[in-house]
Amino acid sequence: MTDQPILMFDSGVGGLTVLREARVLMPDRRFVYVADDAAFPFGAWEEPALRTHILDLFARLLDRFSPVISVIACNTASTLVIDALRDRFPGHPFVGTVPAVKPAAERTRSGLVSVLATPGTVKRQYTRDLISKWAQKCHVRLVGSDRLAGLAEAYMREGFVDEEAVRAEITPCFMEHDGRRTDIVVLACTHYPFLVNRMRKTAPWPVDWIDPAEAIARRALSLLPPVDGALPQGEPDIAVFTSGKADFAVSRLMQGFGLVAEASAVQAGRTRFGVDPDRPGPALALGRHPV
Repeated sequence: MTDQPILMFDSGVGGLTVLREARVLMPDRRFVYVADDAAFPFGAWEEPALRTHILDLFARLLDRFSPVISVIACNTASTLVIDALRDRFPGHPFVGTVPAVKPAAERTRSGLVSVLATPGTVKRQYTRDLISKWAQKCHVRLVGSDRLAGLAEAYMREGFVDEEAVRAEITPCFMEHDGRRTDIVVLACTHYPFLVNRMRKTAPWPVDWIDPAEAIARRALSLLPPVDGALPQGEPDIAVFTSGKADFAVSRLMQGFGLVAEASAVQAGRTRFGVDPDRPGPALALGRHPV
């Protein structure tokens, strides 16, 4: 049995929430975690440029790591480019991350559901199609947050977050109508579960916060070829940063998730993975606001 790794991809540390669940289900598997931090935040890019960037980046990642499967542990990237990835690399399985609208619609008692996501995920037709298909009998409010992903990144690196900033970002999720209240909030960004305790603390009333990480991990497991016997012990699990800038705090964070931060993997050339770490994404370079 080959020791091909499972590749986890995100713009930053959010995909670690999925990795955590995948480790529980697949403890003998090897993982490569790729943080495209040179391109963070994905919402700051124009969509065509981001689509091209991710496709070109995956051409390099698949060539270097030869993963058995790739998990796009990012709602923004998945809703934009998952179909294009499957078209460009038809022999390779991809697992995407999309807002958990269906389970939210099945669980709600009040019929009032909010989807908390990045502005990019909120505006995608993909997201609206999910609502039309699975939540026709619910009132679903789409809430786009400009700040939560960045707050989660800072919290995981520094151990501190401004609770009032979290409160301000989640407040629009809470609706009251005819004596009913929002009872479910879908966390439609893999960064957000890192802040869920702060969300519970600052929320105006208790709700069910749906984290899709376990479902994503189970989907990945279902697509893996069966294993006959123990997998061979090979290289350690690694974390690759496209900026090549894994500082002490980041390296320590990765170590806490059982990963060795491999900054050297991207330092052979500034643009090895298609992004110059000293330049922002196209939308920022042109002075545009994140979408």
